[in-house]
Amino acid sequence: MVYWLGGEWGVFQSSYNVTNPALSLDERRRHMETAYRIDILARTGIILLLPLGLHMGNIYGLQPFGGGYLTAMWLFVAGWLGLCWGAFFARETDTGIRLTKADEAIRYLLIPAIFISGISSLLGHGPFEASEGMRWYAAKLTLYGFTLCIGLGLRWIMRRWTTRFRALALGPDPAQEAALAREIGYGRLMAYVYWITIAGICFLGTVKPF
Repeated sequence: MVYWLGGEWGVFQSSYNVTNPALSLDERRRHMETAYRIDILARTGIILLLPLGLHMGNIYGLQPFGGGYLTAMWLFVAGWLGLCWGAFFARETDTGIRLTKADEAIRYLLIPAIFISGISSLLGHGPFEASEGMRWYAAKLTLYGFTLCIGLGLRWIMRRWTTRFRALALGPDPAQEAALAREIGYGRLMAYVYWITIAGICFLGTVKPF
């Protein structure tokens, strides 16, 4: 969680200079590179939260899928992390964009599954433990799915940096600058909601209020 939240804060601060048209293009690219290098830790953290949370949930009897299910999950996550890091190493290339889109596609499948299982459990239909005093676990999982949704939006914005800076490298382009400013404005609003949600997840895991 610390890597995830701290990394997002670093990217948030770097974005001010990435989208600042008063700076030279080379200077903005240096800040973009810094943002990418920080963000990979956040991306790694958000992926690892899922298997760690489900593994701990099985240890404490909050979710029933252990044994082979956990092994398969960790193998899946290893592949997912490989895809994520592959996109990082190939950033600023067409291959990197394709790998990033593949990473996003995994989330399109994962998010509905998380919402369905989390909300179903909160309603008492399983598969996770949601008896009196134990609903916090399913609530945390559901909120995690919501953060993945916000993360998708933020990842989309960062992916657009690559194509927009390619256009700016050809010369000044007010339309691209306006798009960068508009998109980062949306991104900053999403980031605030992101951090509030992360704080809520931490609260649930610590206090276990219901």
